[in-house]
Amino acid sequence: MANYYEILGVEVSASTEEIKRAYRKKARRLHPDVAGPDKAEEFKSVTAAYEVLSNPEKRRRYDMGGESALGGGADSFGEAFQDIFNTFFGGATAARGPVPRGRRGQDARAGIKIELEDAVFGTVKQLTVETAVLCTTCNGTCMREGAEPQTCQVCHGEGTVKRVTQSLFGRVQTTSSCGACHGHGTVIADPCPDCAGEGRVRAQQTIDIDIPAGVETGTRIQLVGQSEVGPAGGPPGDLFVDVYVKDHPVFTRRGDDLVFDIEIPMTAAALGTTMTVDTFDGPAEITIEPGTSSGHHITMPGRGVGKLHQSTRGNLIINVNVLTPTKLSGRQRELVAELAKLRGEESPQPTVVSQSSSMFSRFKDRFR
Repeated sequence: MANYYEILGVEVSASTEEIKRAYRKKARRLHPDVAGPDKAEEFKSVTAAYEVLSNPEKRRRYDMGGESALGGGADSFGEAFQDIFNTFFGGATAARGPVPRGRRGQDARAGIKIELEDAVFGTVKQLTVETAVLCTTCNGTCMREGAEPQTCQVCHGEGTVKRVTQSLFGRVQTTSSCGACHGHGTVIADPCPDCAGEGRVRAQQTIDIDIPAGVETGTRIQLVGQSEVGPAGGPPGDLFVDVYVKDHPVFTRRGDDLVFDIEIPMTAAALGTTMTVDTFDGPAEITIEPGTSSGHHITMPGRGVGKLHQSTRGNLIINVNVLTPTKLSGRQRELVAELAKLRGEESPQPTVVSQSSSMFSRFKDRFR
């Protein structure tokens, strides 16, 4: 909390004349014409302190309860100082008129769900949103057909009004936006009945969204000029669309790669074979090498997800799991037993893998 006595550099027991002299001394040094805009906040604080301590009633309340006892008076240093501050630092004097009625519309956000296949190849989706569109009755003029805007009788078409106040530094003139016409210089006396003088109406609009390959959940697409039309037919804002990619029952996405699992019979793994699998690009033939075991990976380059803003794609990775039969018929058991005899595996013993070898294998798998 600011200490007004310290700001002015006076004692708590200072007289009104001492407070005035201290203020004049500091104000001359911090005046915008002397110190420039860098000292604006300090000048503002000094004037705030003087406005309170030079007023007996405000000073009494301040001495009893500080700034909170002023009931907001500490923040409004008096219209005189506000006019001075605005004059030198571009407050109300920054107003220039008349200003156009048309303003840019606000930006908006929306969400859309797509399939994984859409993210692989890219697609075009339609999104229906409720937004503000140009009023076709008045075409954004805000007026009834045949009507004309009328010159504001307060600012006489200037869009601004001037005010002269008496301050500690003499008469100060400030310029601010006209409250009657809101700075436009004209008023709409006969507004459009369909848009009530807004120049726009609420309506549903369907938008085509070009979704590039490679998008993922969380990707945000900016559609320039696809949001609501501004007041009085002002330019539209931008629409930001957040993409959500649905989970797929078969394929899992890992970056730009697609991964899925297949199961093959033990005999196919032992003998080797060719198989056909379904991909997003259609059926594809894969080769199972003889002796394939569970955990083997088959990589198909260029069949994964399209890379965002690139012409290449990731890979399709197939994880192979070998199925061991749990139920055998009599004849099947005989054949498997015969195979075990031929391979000398009738009474097999487990092969113990050393810990170092196992760790090394796991390290290699993780590295891959």
